[in-house]
Amino acid sequence: MSAADYRELRLRDGRTLAYAEYGRADGQPIIYCHGSPSSRVEGDLFLHPATLADLGLRVIVPDRPGVGRSDFQPGRRIVDWPGDVEQLADALHLESFAVIGESGGSPYANACAALMPRRVKALGLIGCLAPPDVPGIVAAMAAPLRIMFRLARYAPRLLRALFNLNVRMMAKGGEKAGDRMAASFPEPDRTLLRRPEIRDGFMNCFREACRQGPDGAVWDVGLLARPWGFDLSTIAVPSHVWHGEHDGNVPVMHGRYLASAIPNCRATFYPDDAHLSVPLNHHREILGSFVAAGLQTRRASPFDRDSL
Repeated sequence: MSAADYRELRLRDGRTLAYAEYGRADGQPIIYCHGSPSSRVEGDLFLHPATLADLGLRVIVPDRPGVGRSDFQPGRRIVDWPGDVEQLADALHLESFAVIGESGGSPYANACAALMPRRVKALGLIGCLAPPDVPGIVAAMAAPLRIMFRLARYAPRLLRALFNLNVRMMAKGGEKAGDRMAASFPEPDRTLLRRPEIRDGFMNCFREACRQGPDGAVWDVGLLARPWGFDLSTIAVPSHVWHGEHDGNVPVMHGRYLASAIPNCRATFYPDDAHLSVPLNHHREILGSFVAAGLQTRRASPFDRDSL
């Protein structure tokens, strides 16, 4: 299945949650929290069907509220996301599962691990964000990301206008727009983004995030710039951070902070990698770690009391 072949779930409050699945239907389940601004389409970029089949994994990538094809949720917070994930897991009859958060999806994955300890059996964080109230964390970000965070929190109307402008420029600029985008990234991301399938896949993540307009994507970014509402030290599941030392989007100090703040957390820092090259070049190592850990996740029977 690709992100184009998405499925929908009607949640208890009437909202629609869209998601895509990758890998083996009978595989060990992983819920993947996409970046921001991004969408379930990210699975087409970072999840390789042959690798998932070889490793025996099933990866589910839901669109967050207001993003892609999922309905907007007024006033939502990061700590509301585990509730949606739990309903998705119930619908798929997953009693337990692992969670991966990539970039802006990492706070959402952390929230699942902190607030769903009975069901989340492992946590993986790729190019991950640290909480914005940690001293020096926001100041260490690249200027464009700092500006985006500030606009999302204090001037969301302006960021909506900028997101709309980006969508139009991508539509009109084609390959040239992709080349300009690639030029702003450090190596080795710059070289990777010159490959048409990666350049187009990366831009498609943003376009799909704004499918319903930019409101959902702007809200998603704004939540990353505010206190998250839970304590990282309460995460009790086995955790792993993967981060590139040359990450120009999310500086490696974010990954180092999370590795120190989350109990029972291992970390791998790649000296020659940046933001995109970690999940693109090391996907088998990252996904294989969930298999190597021998974690016992279980598919619940539709007649299990907890799945009703």
